Amino acid sequence: MEPSHGTRGRVVMLVDNEVRADSRVQKAARSAASAGWDVVLLGVSPTAKPQSWRLGAARVRLLPKPAHLEPRRHELRHPLLRRPLAYRSRRLARYRVQTVKAWRSDLAFRRAAARAARAGHPGASASGSALRLLLPRACARALGAWVALRARETDRLHRLRTPLTAPLDRTSTAVWSKLMGERAWRRLMPNLWDYELAFAATIDSCEPDLIHAHDFRMLGVGARAAVRARARGRSVKLVWDAHEYVPGLPAFHGRWLPGHIAWEKEHAVFADAAITVSQPLARMLQERHRLPEPPAVVLNAPVMEPDDEEIADAPPLPDLRGLCGIGADTPLLVYAGGISPVRGVETVIEALPELPGVHLALVSVTPGKLKAVATTRSLAEVTGVADRVHFLPFVPHWQVPHFLAPADAAVSPLHHLANHELALGNKFFEYAQARLPLLVSDIRTVAELVEATGQGEVFRARDPEDFARAARAVLAEPGRYRAAYERPGLLDGWTWEAQAGIIDRLYTRLLPDRAAPSVPLSVPSGDSR
Repeated sequence: MEPSHGTRGRVVMLVDNEVRADSRVQKAARSAASAGWDVVLLGVSPTAKPQSWRLGAARVRLLPKPAHLEPRRHELRHPLLRRPLAYRSRRLARYRVQTVKAWRSDLAFRRAAARAARAGHPGASASGSALRLLLPRACARALGAWVALRARETDRLHRLRTPLTAPLDRTSTAVWSKLMGERAWRRLMPNLWDYELAFAATIDSCEPDLIHAHDFRMLGVGARAAVRARARGRSVKLVWDAHEYVPGLPAFHGRWLPGHIAWEKEHAVFADAAITVSQPLARMLQERHRLPEPPAVVLNAPVMEPDDEEIADAPPLPDLRGLCGIGADTPLLVYAGGISPVRGVETVIEALPELPGVHLALVSVTPGKLKAVATTRSLAEVTGVADRVHFLPFVPHWQVPHFLAPADAAVSPLHHLANHELALGNKFFEYAQARLPLLVSDIRTVAELVEATGQGEVFRARDPEDFARAARAVLAEPGRYRAAYERPGLLDGWTWEAQAGIIDRLYTRLLPDRAAPSVPLSVPSGDSR
């Protein structure tokens, strides 16, 4: 890649997704490029082919990431000790089952062909006689029973192995963690190398001055790239943007958390500076990784001043109430964000029977196509409120506050999880910029802020009755809660424009010889959530 002439320096941003649905990453890349940095954003291609486009002045490149190390070691071993009758893999089991089915189907065809030939139909018998088929048919039945038994054992083995929580698995995980410490991810989660191998050559060819690694997986990839560059004599800076608290994430299996915790711990020491999403998380990260200074807090705030080009290319702003088919006098609650069991949307739906006439708009991703959305629709039907629950598509993220503004109140019904307790998510700031009264569950960080500002009411998570109580209070006096937004300076800091300045100042501190641009900082918008 050509040197970054005429810019303040080359920033390579790394993210472990395909960018289009990650508004924080989009905003960071576009705003940094607008501030004069030569930004290359590298993400993961959803296909086997690379993809590229531009976000404003930032270049986006999606790289294929083969998952050759995704199979876990035990899946490549013979299952003799745990299930001696099981096949080595489920793929082999499926092959054997299908082979027996094909043999029995062919024997049935040969038997039918013999009968048809004897009845005078055209075509010769494939077998000669029914007697000749007697032994093969008996063997096929016996083999089918044997293969079915082994296939069932293979399924049982898979169910036993997948969670990696059996006594043998727990012992193995504990032993590797004890013996290898922060290096244990090499045994527990070796597939993390797939990210390194997919990104390394491209990062090196970009010759970055600064690497901005988004979240925990890319921290390791970025750290290793920075170390390689430093070993070659280039002073590359590494910024770690911690979106989440890894120990608070849901584990997919027994080795997932200890493996990722070790990966993060090994590579955090190489960061020159860190960024995160809230003050509580900043304090925890500094303590956990012994960082020399607390991470800078960059809130997940919305863009409020998109550039003219993006405004021209965006679709017209939809009418929220029009999409719901209701008038201005109908009480309307709104939820914006993904739908999953831990997001708590079911709490709101179960409370609607206690809120006669109140409608709920769920602004979610690709409504009707996600399993969670279908489950939520079914719940609305069972609860008898399907006519008052409206599933709507996302709009470009910089349009969200304006789109939500016609509602009467916004809801954030999250369940109690470690990451929920620590974060201030996109939706909180989007709701605030829409100047909507809030109904939030009693997760710590958000609830404390709402109580301090007077923006809304707090209810007990997963408690429909308490949600209904809070909703009645807000809908009875919405002006009381909207007045909180009149406090001078409150909303000014809750914009991406303000957050972009924090990132730019951090970059400048790490690269002090890079002069700031002579033009004012502008922050273009993104094109998806």
